[in-house]
Amino acid sequence: MKKNIKDFTLEELQQCFLEMGEKKFRALQCFAWLQQGVESFHEMTNLSKELRQKLEDTFFVSVPKVKKKQIARDGTIKYLFENHDGTLIETVIMEYKHGISACISTQVGCNMGCRFCASTIGGKERDLTAGEILDQLIFASKDMGRRISNVVLMGIGEPLDNYENVIRFLKNVNQKSGLNIGYRHISLSTCGLVDKIEKLAGEQMPITLSISLHSTNNADRSSIMPVNRKYPIEVLLRTCREYTARTKRRISFEYTLIRGVNDDKPHARELAGLLRGMLCHVNLIPVNAVKETGLKRPTREAVEMFQQELLKNGINATVRRELGTDIDAACGQLRKNNQ
Repeated sequence: MKKNIKDFTLEELQQCFLEMGEKKFRALQCFAWLQQGVESFHEMTNLSKELRQKLEDTFFVSVPKVKKKQIARDGTIKYLFENHDGTLIETVIMEYKHGISACISTQVGCNMGCRFCASTIGGKERDLTAGEILDQLIFASKDMGRRISNVVLMGIGEPLDNYENVIRFLKNVNQKSGLNIGYRHISLSTCGLVDKIEKLAGEQMPITLSISLHSTNNADRSSIMPVNRKYPIEVLLRTCREYTARTKRRISFEYTLIRGVNDDKPHARELAGLLRGMLCHVNLIPVNAVKETGLKRPTREAVEMFQQELLKNGINATVRRELGTDIDAACGQLRKNNQ
């Protein structure tokens, strides 16, 4: 069976070329073409016809189809991409003063079961390969005609549940001969897979780690995030402190505010107590509408109170800017289908 050539790291591709009797620099040329969104090897005009045919016989070039493109009132773009096997994922493009950010998916669906998230409805179909994760950036950028400068792995799926493919993606997206997106411009969000957080700390990739916390005690967190039953809060936060000590990188905690569940002053004070002394920042996210969950947004006053309580207790906290809510492109709203 042919393999997707974008699933290989540059180093692996160079080794493949050497085994085919080709020079290493040819692999670099091929790698650069792939980042430009070519759809076949025959577009790689600085490679010989013989080499292009050899590549055609050995590999395939993944090309996702844009099944749907929506543009929100605020300019946010949401793509529904169809993979080669017919599976669907969503990717969101957001524009900020500092550049264009892409929120990308790492799995088709998700098995984590968080109550507030549409991505987990129906479970996980499969992992995305490294090349399929990269394709979202390549083809969104190609469609817009603009460079993407920042990446957040916060779309459909749990990135650390697809660890090997995500690491391969990170290596490729950082390549100077590729998209050349610096690690410090990349954020990875996890619901708290402790064993993989420990492993990630050893990768020496200065990305921003974001932890989806969303509650301050084990009873409440387990009710909205099943992963807490395996990795309770005290274990997760101990691992986070170890991560910051090893990497010297600040952790970003995501906290979705749900009316009547976790949005009152006692919760804010408890959260401040849990995080006190840690190198961290808190992103407060008023829960976004997902028709299947029935969860309600807090009032604006409750959000402001929660933020002020954290700040008063020495915890840096901001309320996340809402983008794309009118096209269901905000946090927790992405799906693996076109509903």
